[in-house]
Amino acid sequence: MHTPTVPRQDTKAWKLQVWVSFGVAATLCGTGLAYLPGADLDRAFMVMGYVFCLSTAFALAKYVRDNEGRRIDTPMWGLVVWGGFALAMALTGWGLYRMEINPTYKAYLGVCWLFLISSVFTLAKTLRDAHDVLIAQARRDGMAMRGQAE
Repeated sequence: MHTPTVPRQDTKAWKLQVWVSFGVAATLCGTGLAYLPGADLDRAFMVMGYVFCLSTAFALAKYVRDNEGRRIDTPMWGLVVWGGFALAMALTGWGLYRMEINPTYKAYLGVCWLFLISSVFTLAKTLRDAHDVLIAQARRDGMAMRGQAE
């Protein structure tokens, strides 16, 4: 009888590092946006841009992972996901570029923003890997129970 292999689990240290990285990135972004000088409209635009980027990055990570082996989503959904991510990144970058604030502050917000996006992709992959491990373990346990019943 062939027993399916279980995907390798991430270490606790890796999971901690991923969550800490995401938390630090979100905190740095939140701090930068909270103390953003300038007009309230600019601040609101940037907050919406960061949230838009955050949500589209999670959606893109899921889309890419779901379609890794074979395409399961429609081409239109792919266009929506990729287009949404590109639009979120472009509009947020444009908003940051056109804001009339100190260049050092712009650099801080830009680096925090890219750190956040990078950590989102890492977090999404880590969460999905953990989910895959749980599914593989459940299948293995189900096959073992079926084998004992026979």
